[in-house]
Amino acid sequence: MSSNKISISAFFPAYNDGGTIASMVLNVLITLRELTDDYEVIVVNDGSRDYTPMILDELSRRCADEVRIIHHLQNRGYGGALRSGFAAAGKDWVFYTDGDAQYDPRELRVLVEALDDGVDVVNGYKIGRSDPLARKIIGRIYHYTVKLLFGFKLRDVDCDFRLIRRDIFERIQLESEHGTICLEMVKKMQDAGYRFAEVPVHHFHRAYGRSQFFNFGRLWRTARDLSKLWWKLVVRKEHLGGEA
Repeated sequence: MSSNKISISAFFPAYNDGGTIASMVLNVLITLRELTDDYEVIVVNDGSRDYTPMILDELSRRCADEVRIIHHLQNRGYGGALRSGFAAAGKDWVFYTDGDAQYDPRELRVLVEALDDGVDVVNGYKIGRSDPLARKIIGRIYHYTVKLLFGFKLRDVDCDFRLIRRDIFERIQLESEHGTICLEMVKKMQDAGYRFAEVPVHHFHRAYGRSQFFNFGRLWRTARDLSKLWWKLVVRKEHLGGEA
């Protein structure tokens, strides 16, 4: 796909990412300017309690024509932040990754290079996971569990580094409030017949803040949310009109 014909909304969900979000926004701006003339950057501040709001307001003042900030006064969860970002995006393609700098937004180039006329979603997969051992173990168990339960075909459904056709969100409604939104999104896209391309991307150690998903205090809620999502999407197939 010719870069002068592509339009991209790049967005970051951010929660207590004051130490990393400025570099993420600046790096994606530099990358977008090299890729296309038609772009925007959106950051959804999901009720952060650190200095993330001040950083974002300053970025908005300095880059008013390119950067738009959405502030949630209260934390709505990862799913709520993603849904806000997808709803706000106005370009033909939506790129998103987290604001914690565990992925490099400059690798958006790799996603764009994988586009062709038949691709609807370009999904990154981690070359290697740069996390503490406990998170790696939990992540590996989670990966194989959800792949078995939901019948995922992607090699890394847990990689939040994606480029998606925006009009998909006019046909697929997302409901999850928490981290299981990624499973819901990929499952609904897969079952709707959208075509995925997959590319390798780097994963880095967390330099600032704490994980909001894979930690032992949230395992019970994650298991509960997974069970509910499995019942709705696999057993009842509600997104397919309850087809057997």
